[in-house]
Amino acid sequence: MTPDDISARIRAALPDADVTVVDTTGGGDHFDATVISSAFAGKGPVERHRLVYAALSDVIVGPSAPIHALALTTTTPEEHQRKGALP
Repeated sequence: MTPDDISARIRAALPDADVTVVDTTGGGDHFDATVISSAFAGKGPVERHRLVYAALSDVIVGPSAPIHALALTTTTPEEHQRKGALP
C-alpha cells in the first residue's frame, strides 16, 4: 500500500477531495492523511472519518490489513481556507 494507492481510493469515494497522504514511518503501514472535501460540510469529525474509512475498509480492517495506522485531518474547503488565513 502506497500513499498514492490510499489517495486514489479516497478520491474514488470523494471525487472532489484534495488528498495528501504521507507514509509516516517508511514501512508502508502507518500513514497521515489530510482530506479536504465539500462532502464534509455539516458533518462532525466522526462522520467525516467514517466517510474516509469506508473508502479504505478492505485495507484497514482485520489482522492482515496492510494499513496499521491512519491519522486523519478532515476539513471542508472553507475550513481549510480559514485555517490558511490565520496568522
